[in-house]
Amino acid sequence: MTNQPDDQLRVRRLPDRARYELQAVKAILAEGTLAHVGTIRDGLPIVIPMFYAVDGNDLLLHGAPAAGVLRRAAEQIEICATVTIVDGLVLARSAFHHSMNYRSVVVIGVAESVEDPAAKASALDLFADKIVPGRQAELRPTTEKEIRGTSVLRLSLSRSSAKVRTGPPVDDEEDYDFDVWAGVVPVRTTFGEPVPDERLKDGIELPISIEHLFDS
Repeated sequence: MTNQPDDQLRVRRLPDRARYELQAVKAILAEGTLAHVGTIRDGLPIVIPMFYAVDGNDLLLHGAPAAGVLRRAAEQIEICATVTIVDGLVLARSAFHHSMNYRSVVVIGVAESVEDPAAKASALDLFADKIVPGRQAELRPTTEKEIRGTSVLRLSLSRSSAKVRTGPPVDDEEDYDFDVWAGVVPVRTTFGEPVPDERLKDGIELPISIEHLFDS
């Protein structure tokens, strides 16, 4: 499925890097961990980092009901969510042509507030498994109080686009004669040694979900 980008979503700068296929958008969201969500407050743009999950063809956002960005998003105004993964530092022979290899997604739309308790509980399960796949099954059940005390928003991916840069630096032709190192330095996110909570009971071993983080 390919989104038909409107003027707000169409990539104008280096359009050959644009991806409008929903599959490409969802693949980036699956690897990302943090969204920056923008709204307008008193006439000024406000951008807040937020954790997210994906449910089908929707982006899910959650937080405390008192959070301003969630209150404004629930007022049927357009919001913008962006997710970026940096894959490498692109080092050219001139400062002007330095860049990054990256994958990014932009989603624009009016978010829908999830009110049904069962749907909200299901969404909260997705957030736990987004942090660590399989984590929710290892936890105590979410309480009704926690469900009531959390706001969940659903934002359709129907108005979304991705932009991707890969490959080496692109220098001006005459600069290739300079004796300057150029290339790509990969950027990777890795997990460190788990640190147990100091109040963890004796005999509790590292759960399978966390062990699987180190499989690759």
